[in-house]
Amino acid sequence: MKKVPDMAIKILLVDDNDNNLLSMEVALEKEGYTFFKATSGREALRILLKEEDFSLILLDVKMPIMDGYETAGLIYQRDKLRHIPIIFITAHDYEEAAMFKGYQAGAVDFIRKPFNPEILRSKVAVFAELHKKNQLLRQQEEKLQAINNDLMQLNRDLEQRVLERTIELENLNHELKALNISKDKFLTVISHDLRNPLTALLASSEHLNRNADKLHPEQIRIFSGIIKKTSNKILDQLNELVEWAKNQREKVSFNPEKINLSNGIEVSLDLLRPNASQKKIKLENKTPKDIYVLADSLMLRSIVQNLVTNAIKFTASGGLVIINAKPDDHMVSVFVEDSGVGMTAEMQEKVFGKVNNASLSGTNNETGNGLGLLLVNDFVTQLGGTIDVESAIGVGTTFRFTIPLINVA
Repeated sequence: MKKVPDMAIKILLVDDNDNNLLSMEVALEKEGYTFFKATSGREALRILLKEEDFSLILLDVKMPIMDGYETAGLIYQRDKLRHIPIIFITAHDYEEAAMFKGYQAGAVDFIRKPFNPEILRSKVAVFAELHKKNQLLRQQEEKLQAINNDLMQLNRDLEQRVLERTIELENLNHELKALNISKDKFLTVISHDLRNPLTALLASSEHLNRNADKLHPEQIRIFSGIIKKTSNKILDQLNELVEWAKNQREKVSFNPEKINLSNGIEVSLDLLRPNASQKKIKLENKTPKDIYVLADSLMLRSIVQNLVTNAIKFTASGGLVIINAKPDDHMVSVFVEDSGVGMTAEMQEKVFGKVNNASLSGTNNETGNGLGLLLVNDFVTQLGGTIDVESAIGVGTTFRFTIPLINVA
């Protein structure tokens, strides 16, 4: 049989008498129904295994082997068939016991044989119309469910967009904070890395200017040489600082490279020796010549200059600052040791903490704001190392930081 349209009315006729089947079909054929016919309960069950979407079943009560009540009971054992209404066709009078048994089996109505065609058509039409309305309700329910699913998806999409926008705004906020921190770092680098060489430069030029009439040509040549050398190094350092700041603004990561540690430290010490000489402090670079590290040259120089500047600041005239290094597995420990005033245990715990605008003055009343050690801690971390401090009052202080070692075959 060809496929039946969704809104078509399908009726299963079940009777062990072919004539009765034909009579029911003839009485209903003008209504445009589609009929399936079975001459026994078992045949009806076989049909229902293949076809489930019937609008109505007209079921004879008295049939051999399996009567209508038993057939109805087996039909309704399947959940997918429980929605199909059953009208019993019976040759008996409507006795209460028989009717009760029929309703108990699942019947929705009875028709007595021989049936009146008008009554049959009227009752079938009621269930046919009910089936159509149920079909429409199911379709509307499916549409509503689809709309609800679409709304839920739209809501999920909206929530996702809100989440993405929130994350985007948070990222922008983090970037703004990072830019602000970068600006502070840049100012800190300028403050610490350039101030001391400039101090030495000003001291040499002031001495030259004040004692120009008393100085011998050789002394003038020495002071002018110091001024020239220091000025060139300050210019080079300033250019590197500008480039570093540009990289920070453009969010370019630092550029680690192979550096000879002793040479890198010596570059920093050259800028600080004039300042140290004013306090008659000796700077000694005892770093082994064969150690190579993986570091950003600007960061390494800033670390060393800040630590050595700090050592000079808190070391009395005639003191000593020693820089040494020791390889250990895949890292190198760099030591900046001074013979200065030292720190208490409480001061050591706070040394890498927040900026202190009222930081201690140096042995010659040098001032500072604590930014230098914050920057050192940050740079060491970026290079993949750690930093710590050991100190004793009246003995001196040793800062130790680590950076990645490059093994040279």
